[in-house]
Amino acid sequence: MPAVMIAETISLGILSLPSVLAAIGIVPGVILIIGLGIIATYTGYVIGQFKLAYPHVHNMADAGEVMAGRIGREIFGGAQILFLVFAMGSHLLTFSIMMNTITSHGTCTIAFSIVGTIVCVVLTLPRTLKKVSYMAIASFISILSAVMVTMVGVGVERPGRGKVDVTVQSNLYKGFEAVTNIIFAYAGHVAFFSFMSELHTLESYPKALFLLQGVDTFMYLIVAIIIYCYAGTSVASPALGSTSPLLQKIAYGIAIPTIVIAGVIYGNVAAKYIYVRLFRGTDRMSKKSWSSFGLWAIIVLALWVSAWIIAEAIPVFNDLLSLISALFASWFTYGLSGVFWLYLNYGQYGASKRKMFLTGVNVGCFCLGAIIVSNTLRARTVFVGDCDQQRCYEFEREFFMRGQFETLVLKPSA
Repeated sequence: MPAVMIAETISLGILSLPSVLAAIGIVPGVILIIGLGIIATYTGYVIGQFKLAYPHVHNMADAGEVMAGRIGREIFGGAQILFLVFAMGSHLLTFSIMMNTITSHGTCTIAFSIVGTIVCVVLTLPRTLKKVSYMAIASFISILSAVMVTMVGVGVERPGRGKVDVTVQSNLYKGFEAVTNIIFAYAGHVAFFSFMSELHTLESYPKALFLLQGVDTFMYLIVAIIIYCYAGTSVASPALGSTSPLLQKIAYGIAIPTIVIAGVIYGNVAAKYIYVRLFRGTDRMSKKSWSSFGLWAIIVLALWVSAWIIAEAIPVFNDLLSLISALFASWFTYGLSGVFWLYLNYGQYGASKRKMFLTGVNVGCFCLGAIIVSNTLRARTVFVGDCDQQRCYEFEREFFMRGQFETLVLKPSA
């Protein structure tokens, strides 16, 4: 099970980390990757404590029902579905980037994203994903191999010529985009309840968690530092685009299983949650009929069309990952774990110095999630406003210059 946890956690998030170091500098970037990894390890441990206390909890919706009844179930379940749909959108966006790279922009990006959507819809149509663990491991081998090709490529080609910034003067938008891209790499917490349900004994979960977080953090550091140091400040995101055109095509070709399989797993989980939510207690849960398959297909199609709309609305890889992390991953990975601990220890916050310390830690985890959400959305609002002002200024300047030109050229001389 630890191998499956690693395989399903390390995915597209690793491809944005070299650009994080380019955005804020290698020292702040490394500190954030390690620091957020340590906090994510603790919050994952708290999720394990909640599962031990309530063994019937299999997903975030179940946890919401424990704490807030039916309303909590609907809120947590809805948030989980939205997170999965946005994650599906990130895979469609990466699919279109991959196809543009492999075909040298053979056709328009929208056509490639539609092809990716059709492929993912077809692969999600089977209601049961048999051998999901093997699919997850294949996805992990795919992304690891693609990243290795990129690291070797930038090491040989040295496109950045050794230019590395220790720190970078940045703005609020760039800073929080970097933070949220790191958070997306640690966004596997949303599936931890499901992972624990597959374990033979819940007591073995902490060992699996520590192994997962140790491997994740180590890989994130190695990949981010090596690619950034050799690719330099102009490193691409996704990082597979940082080498020569030929190596880019090879790397993206190797990454196809990750881009498709991981997205299909997200789609199947989301569709299954909605299907069970709608038809629990009816014969459609186990009955195989054309009507049941048709309803499943409609749900799958609706989810992937929604993901396609998101991918087209936010066509920049880092921006989409940043938004996913701000809206969902920051809560699932950090904020909600603080809520879980506070619920488990209600009435005991001042029972001992240790309890008082842990109360402060978990209130801090909740505040961390809230701060990330509020400041990231605020930074994006300011950034969009600045962009609109800049576009307005450029339009007015162009209009003014054109008017001056026409005055000088068309005005008859006296």
